[in-house]
Amino acid sequence: MNYFKSEITVPKTAIDNLKHVNNVVYLQWVQDVAEQHWIERTDTALRNKIAWVVLNHFIEYKAPAFENDVLIMKTWVDNYSGVTSERHTEILRKTDQKLLVQAKTVWCMIDKETGKPMRITEKLINKFP
Repeated sequence: MNYFKSEITVPKTAIDNLKHVNNVVYLQWVQDVAEQHWIERTDTALRNKIAWVVLNHFIEYKAPAFENDVLIMKTWVDNYSGVTSERHTEILRKTDQKLLVQAKTVWCMIDKETGKPMRITEKLINKFP
């Protein structure tokens, strides 16, 4: 599997009153790593023309992370269908490779100028093998 990988060290601001990473923070990281992947694989001209909107998120919380844990975020795209695609994300703790979060997001590609859905082309799919 060809995936994009990023690391983050859990900041104090991510910790909730139970002393672990808050579930909403994980969701933000899922979106952040998707954006990082998009930026790495595309150019400014394409990013000025195309945007993505979330249709739904499915997220499973498997284990907690704590302040100063180093986390690995892995993401990849598949299951393209017309104007939508699925993005998968896994967040693991670096020290023990324990899977903490697993997410699937369905995204819809839109034309930034019109706000209307756009069909995903083979050329775009090839940027995310």
